[in-house]
Amino acid sequence: MMSKVSDCRKKNQRPEDQIREIEVLIISAQDLKNVKHLTKMKAYAAVYVEKEVHVAKTHVDEHGGTNPTWNEVVKVKFHAKLAENDVMAAVNVDIYAHGHVREKPVGSARVLLCDVLKGGDASEPADNPIQCLTVQVWRGSGRPQGLLNLWVPPTGRFLMRRESLSFSVKEEEERRG
Repeated sequence: MMSKVSDCRKKNQRPEDQIREIEVLIISAQDLKNVKHLTKMKAYAAVYVEKEVHVAKTHVDEHGGTNPTWNEVVKVKFHAKLAENDVMAAVNVDIYAHGHVREKPVGSARVLLCDVLKGGDASEPADNPIQCLTVQVWRGSGRPQGLLNLWVPPTGRFLMRRESLSFSVKEEEERRG
């Protein structure tokens, strides 16, 4: 009964109110500014297109310090019409240093949606190369500080599910066996 109600709501939604979800693989960052002077920096990333709609977060990297590795797919939601109506709409990634008292901003990066979402046919993987990007991380002061590595599939969805970027035949055999 609940699914019928939600299906009905989706059909009755105006196109500008419909929510789209895309997947973004936040891989790693390098050469970030160390904003934790007394302890080792433990960074995480907050990813969003429209902050008021949805913010997805990665896990906290306990060991990477100024070179964190997350290797995590996050799902980001935003209004579906935004990508068509706003050429400046972007995937924003804010990096924070986790703290017991407060979270300290490390830097931010952004990638325009129009540069990464290219459509494509989900049934034709060859037509949908994954966009692997390295973008500049900017400090709040406006200074460049570090790089962020991420992947965004042109359709907004990854075609294969993998826990890690590294893959081998041996791993596949172990998983099946």
